[in-house]
Amino acid sequence: MQIHRYRSNGYNIILDVPSSSVHVADDLFYDAAGIMAETESAEDTEKQLLASAESGKYDLEDAQTEIKEVLEEMEELRNQGALFSPEPYAPAIEEFVKRPTVVKALCLHIAHDCNLACRYCFAEEGEYHGRRALMSYETGKKALDFLVNNSGLRKNLEVDFFGGEPLMNWEVVKQLVAYGHELEKRSENTFAPKHFRFTLTTNGVLLNDEIMEFCNREMHNVVLSIDGRREVHDRMRPFRKGQGSYDLILPKLLKFAKQRQELGLSYYVRGTYTHWNLDFAADVLHLADLGFDQISVEPVVAPPEEDYAIRPEDVPFLCEQYDILAREMIKRKKEGKGFNFFHFMIDLTGGPCVYKRLSGCGSGTEYLAVTPWGDFYPCHQFVGNEKFLLGNTDTGIERGDIVEEFKKVNVYAKKECSSCFARFYCSGGCAANSYNFTGGINDVYEIGCQLQRKRVECSIMLKAALGS
Repeated sequence: MQIHRYRSNGYNIILDVPSSSVHVADDLFYDAAGIMAETESAEDTEKQLLASAESGKYDLEDAQTEIKEVLEEMEELRNQGALFSPEPYAPAIEEFVKRPTVVKALCLHIAHDCNLACRYCFAEEGEYHGRRALMSYETGKKALDFLVNNSGLRKNLEVDFFGGEPLMNWEVVKQLVAYGHELEKRSENTFAPKHFRFTLTTNGVLLNDEIMEFCNREMHNVVLSIDGRREVHDRMRPFRKGQGSYDLILPKLLKFAKQRQELGLSYYVRGTYTHWNLDFAADVLHLADLGFDQISVEPVVAPPEEDYAIRPEDVPFLCEQYDILAREMIKRKKEGKGFNFFHFMIDLTGGPCVYKRLSGCGSGTEYLAVTPWGDFYPCHQFVGNEKFLLGNTDTGIERGDIVEEFKKVNVYAKKECSSCFARFYCSGGCAANSYNFTGGINDVYEIGCQLQRKRVECSIMLKAALGS
């Protein structure tokens, strides 16, 4: 009988965890659901509610009748599978772990080099614990060939040009997009036609009109890196000699975002908050005030010894920031000035597919990172850790044992997830964060879990408040 009840912004919210059904309840129904979850007895629930009614807790004209109606409504919801529903996927988890997989997405490290020196960069200014390098066209072609040859019947294939800073290897980006189109044409009349969806992630330093025009024609999505207010951004994202980058990149990012908005194309600005800007809601609203309407600002994940790392004692304040941000988003939406904050985007009707609900991004199985010299890793955050080297573009995947370990990453394999109401939204969290903080890919990063739970609560409250 796993439900999650909480109060937020004046709403009583009940989430039926297995079915993901959400109920906005009055006080009587809210209390009834809580008692029923504990006692699993309609009789005990009725007795406790009657006692509370007699003490004056509820304003009821006919307590006994109204309580019976609530219990009947709860039973109807149970019959519909929307309340106190059974665990949906546990019986089939062994088959899920054994499932055949195909590669659907590659993160191409087109440049292990960068023109910024971001203090929190897990890629060590683009070097990834190794050497500076640019991916050659030949290596990139082999990577795209590998993706096509290992994608089975999958049609849409995702390729993210990543770094470092990918615009430092711009000519190869363009060549690989052209090669992707060539592969599409070759596959048109086969039993498994392919379509590439390209994404570019950039810090904006080298953006110009030619690059924007090309991306608006060829990139399914662009990710633009900016952390928020000038002082926040410049503290963590300076040039190598220490000069801030905010004033240089902002006009370019604004121009690019406006073009994408007007053309109806996908983009978002992506920022990181740290211990030095715990009031990150101000940074999200700063970006919205500038005109960006697709915003992601995420907590830094860093070793605890770093001065900018999020600390356990920071979490309560950060949770308050999410509440502040959610309330302001409601206000702005009603004023016609709404924007999307990616950590508050949640689908309560369709939602992610079963695979995503259970295992998340598919790193190490369906999603791989490719270094400039063609080595495969489970994702960009594992690059440089030789323990997770899977193979390369010449030999293919050589470490099938590692792939099998990543297949086992799911919410039922993590004891911390078994009682967590957010498990089917976060899908057990990030395997790389788990490894970096616990030494295993099937554990959890506790600070990340606490923040994720808060974001899910705010997301559901937003849906309730805005009626969508």
